[in-house]
Amino acid sequence: MTTTTILLIVLSLVIAGSLSFYQYLYKAKNKSKVSLFLAFLRFLSIFGILLLLINPIITKNTLETVKTPLSIVVDNSSSISFLNAKEKALELYKKLILNSALQDKFDVLSYQFDGEFQQSELFDFKGTQTNLDAVAKNLKSINKNIFFPTVIITDGNQTSGSDYVYGFDAANKVYPLIVGDTTTFLDFKINQLNVNKYAFHKNKFPVEAFLHYSGTKNSTADFIISQGNSVISKQCISFSPSKKTAIINVLLPANKVGLQVFKATISSKENEKNTYNNTKNFAVEVIDQKTNIAIVSAINHPDIGALKHAIETNAQRKVTLIKPNDIKLLQDYTILILYQPTAEFKSVFDTTKLAGINTFIITGNNTDFNFLNQQQNNLSFKMSGQKEDYLAEFNSQFNLFAIDNIGFENFPPLQNIFGNVTTNGNVSVLLSSKIRNVDTNAPLLAFTENQGKRTAYFLGENSWKWRLQSHIDKQSFEKFDVFIDKIIQFLASNNSKKSLVVEHESFYNSGEAIEISAQYFNKNYEFDEKASLTIAATDTKTKQTKNYDLLKSNNSYKVNLDGLTAGNYDFSVKELNSKTTYSSHFEILDFDIEKQFVNPDVKKLTQLATQTEGKAYFPDQIDVLIKSLLDNEEYKAVQKNNVTKTPLIDWVWLLVLIFIFLSTEWFVRKYNGLL
Repeated sequence: MTTTTILLIVLSLVIAGSLSFYQYLYKAKNKSKVSLFLAFLRFLSIFGILLLLINPIITKNTLETVKTPLSIVVDNSSSISFLNAKEKALELYKKLILNSALQDKFDVLSYQFDGEFQQSELFDFKGTQTNLDAVAKNLKSINKNIFFPTVIITDGNQTSGSDYVYGFDAANKVYPLIVGDTTTFLDFKINQLNVNKYAFHKNKFPVEAFLHYSGTKNSTADFIISQGNSVISKQCISFSPSKKTAIINVLLPANKVGLQVFKATISSKENEKNTYNNTKNFAVEVIDQKTNIAIVSAINHPDIGALKHAIETNAQRKVTLIKPNDIKLLQDYTILILYQPTAEFKSVFDTTKLAGINTFIITGNNTDFNFLNQQQNNLSFKMSGQKEDYLAEFNSQFNLFAIDNIGFENFPPLQNIFGNVTTNGNVSVLLSSKIRNVDTNAPLLAFTENQGKRTAYFLGENSWKWRLQSHIDKQSFEKFDVFIDKIIQFLASNNSKKSLVVEHESFYNSGEAIEISAQYFNKNYEFDEKASLTIAATDTKTKQTKNYDLLKSNNSYKVNLDGLTAGNYDFSVKELNSKTTYSSHFEILDFDIEKQFVNPDVKKLTQLATQTEGKAYFPDQIDVLIKSLLDNEEYKAVQKNNVTKTPLIDWVWLLVLIFIFLSTEWFVRKYNGLL
């Protein structure tokens, strides 16, 4: 307390004493015990009230012992069970968590991980994915600015996430406890299959297989691709202790339209401990036509290359680059992308109007806006000769098709001629423009549909920078490429508007997220946020049906169909109020990534331990690990002085005491006839 506060408290004592003396003792003829008691009560009451008015701050110091956190992390994935290490992992965990010496020195914390990371003391070893990188990220977040050790009980076989070796903080030691049989067994394995999701009818599609061999002698195996009972391809591959891998490339014919399921198998006459990893199923959807797109431009620009790459990531699209005067057979193209049109595009516009071809118009600094005003009436341009940078703002109410905000507001600005852009008629705006932080109320990306002909307008050049920024943000071009593909998909379809639009894949791998999204529109084709959507998925073999509700997410409804096993499924999405339905099917391919391993990944876990200056241990070295943790002088408990400052006015009991003193004084005076 400050000197001023102390002086005020002393003054309060004097005032309280003086008032109680004056009221009960100064003129009293008979200073009885009752008068003295009443004076004392009055003194306490007045002093308490004055204390509340002064409101001194009471400071309290407490010493707290802070132990170093020790994270015990258990791999809860099914690969632990598959490697017959479940019991050993539980035994090691209990030995660590129940060790009294470790509990005295450390703040022992228990976690588990599979596809996700969470705090837990119970483990079922049924996780369908292993993500060790999630352990690194979460422990960094939980223990910020703390020096701590981590013990991970795992086989080290990661199936999802980034490389975990460099994900952990190098300043915090990691001690992997490696479970699973490290004996080298003879094993043939299909490490990876690369195949496109789509192929074109009467063409051939490539399949790339990465094969792996574990063994100590020369051996051969057959790599077979089959469909049903028919063998499509068969090759004999030789392996040796010095040649443990092989890359096989096969071209398969796409003779049937629709979803085609194949099985890749590597087999030999040798006895293997694990044959589950000898087989992988894959599927290809064979389509009988391709969307041909022409990018028409009189200039060269990085945007054109970025658009071509983005569009052709979808195997159903083929892009051709042509000059405005080179177009002969427009009917060969489904969509025309008109990049920065000028008067040279006159014949192109005339032909597209007659043929009813959907167009994607992109403007920029070289665009002739007077010419563009003459060729269309959806947007009206009143432009100056000055260049300007335009930022994007996402319209969450856009409802022509389902699309997510991929971070448009954070993308670099597009460049266009400065001016006033107004919309005419029914124009749907996905992105509006801003100049720095000022809204222009003008479209940046807009869509129209008139008499079955669809047009998209993208008002700005340098969209290649958007694709690059998307890769920087997401470490992948996928988000931007999907955004462009949604635009192309809208332009490629001339179907009439449907009230219920459902998006799904034709096939999924078991163990991965099976997500289906839907949009429901009212009679005005406005997104209905009050729709009630359900989905029923029926196994075509067992006839068992599972029902789920779709949950609203931004401008769509989504559901994750957890718990479905491998097989073929018919499903229907239904809007309960209008009884509108959508029906289709998908297939879940039988593939358990957690059963692909026969040994723990000792090499990688040892590398992780070395990277963090820790050490890898095996189950029979658990006592050595415990001793190492206990003897390590880097992990010491720290005493922390906690200072708590509490204003006296927060002390409720003082108010209660003042009330008791005043009440007691009143009752004593009443009892003695002094009122």
